[in-house]
Amino acid sequence: MSDSYPVPAFHFTVSFTGGGPSVSDAAFQEVSGLEHGLDLEPVTEGGENRFIHQLPKPAKTPNIKLKRGISPESSELMTWCKNTIETDLARPVQPKDLKIDLLDEEGDPVCSWALTRAYPVKWTVGGFDAMKNEIAVETIELAVNTIKRTL
Repeated sequence: MSDSYPVPAFHFTVSFTGGGPSVSDAAFQEVSGLEHGLDLEPVTEGGENRFIHQLPKPAKTPNIKLKRGISPESSELMTWCKNTIETDLARPVQPKDLKIDLLDEEGDPVCSWALTRAYPVKWTVGGFDAMKNEIAVETIELAVNTIKRTL
């Protein structure tokens, strides 16, 4: 592992653990939503109106967004998304665990995050514009139970 800091944010991998889509299906140009925090509940102290205490509530985990060039319908990831989103819950939701690794220049993990029980909740295709020379991009949004930094 390299000791060069700050670490660039453009060299990363996303892998599905436990029977998820193949590695070639998990090539993304952007990952966002890696955050974890506590919600706070303000409580005014009774009889002493000068103080408002901030009490922690359970941890909040946002959805993760994975962005990549649009893939063919035959991809394992798109099949999983279609089976979850487009069947109106006629099939059971099949959650999967993910691992996101931020890599150094040698390809070794510098930081890692483990995401548990993820499943697709939204699939978006970026706009098309005949005046631009860009690839068609899709964004897959996943709900997750937990995000834990493991490295």
